[in-house]
Amino acid sequence: MSGSTEGDLTKTGMALKHDREWDYELDRILEAIEERDASKVGLQFPEGLKRRGPKVADDLREVAPDDVTFMLSGQPCYGACDLDTYLMRRTDVFVHFGHTPMKESDSIVYVPLFSNVDPFPIMEDALDEELAPPEEDPDVGLVTTAQHMNRFEEMTDWLEERGYEVHTRRGDDRLTKEGQVLGCNYASADIDAEQVLYVGGGKFHPVGLAMEHPDKRVVIADPVNNAVSIAEHDQFLKQRYAAVHKAMDAEKWGVIFCTKIGQGRWEKAQEIVDNNENAYLITMDEVTPDRLRNFDMDAFVNTGCPRITTDDGPRFHKPMLTPGEYEAAIGEKPLDSIEFDTFHDTW
Repeated sequence: MSGSTEGDLTKTGMALKHDREWDYELDRILEAIEERDASKVGLQFPEGLKRRGPKVADDLREVAPDDVTFMLSGQPCYGACDLDTYLMRRTDVFVHFGHTPMKESDSIVYVPLFSNVDPFPIMEDALDEELAPPEEDPDVGLVTTAQHMNRFEEMTDWLEERGYEVHTRRGDDRLTKEGQVLGCNYASADIDAEQVLYVGGGKFHPVGLAMEHPDKRVVIADPVNNAVSIAEHDQFLKQRYAAVHKAMDAEKWGVIFCTKIGQGRWEKAQEIVDNNENAYLITMDEVTPDRLRNFDMDAFVNTGCPRITTDDGPRFHKPMLTPGEYEAAIGEKPLDSIEFDTFHDTW
């Protein structure tokens, strides 16, 4: 990270070096339509892929019965926890693209959109440039995102062939696959290795992983942007410390409970409000700076998706803290105990 964007995780992605093509698994979707004799089909895409939605709908129209109506969800979508439940209840088949299931459901077809980019050239570069050689440290953790899970076993074998002992684990119930990380959960890196190889795009996931596991050296092998780097979280921590300092004098607190199906931490929100007579519970589905501007609060605590705080924190007009940062701001724990806010429940 560099320049004025060092503490802002929305600016840490690199320019795309490879065009990505996806497998939309149209045959599997068509099979679900036929099995359920569906007349209404909902399609939900994450933000970066919504532009692909009309073309996918066109491709499905060509092969599906003429009486099937396809509906594209216009609701924001940032993860498998972010389902359009309104559309889901009103369709015979609901397809969620870009993520693996957070909780298995017969009513949802998950299409993870595996990447076609070859990860091995950039993994070779990572071994040459940043990973300790196996004769110095044979232990390495391996993690990746949903888009590269289809090559995970190959990546493990590839590292083992080069003399490494690869440590992987599934994590917890929020994670579907072995070695998978989410933007809110890095439990799969709880392994006996001081170095972790993250294979995937962007820097958000590995920076969060480095904060969650500060004892580990996180090497980024980004096959999409063709770049190798080390996950550095110092500047991000400085930004979070600054937000906590600004909130230390706050009197009125807005405690946000997110009503999205996989993002609600009701017990945490309730606990904060019960123990602070100047805290007010605010329920929302989409948490944005504009929606909070009309509330006369000195600071906010976000009990929903941690990325609301980390990605968009600098955009809110008043300090936006995680539950752990809130405890530091009111003096319940020391400032240097702040950790990356993670999510371990499903729904």
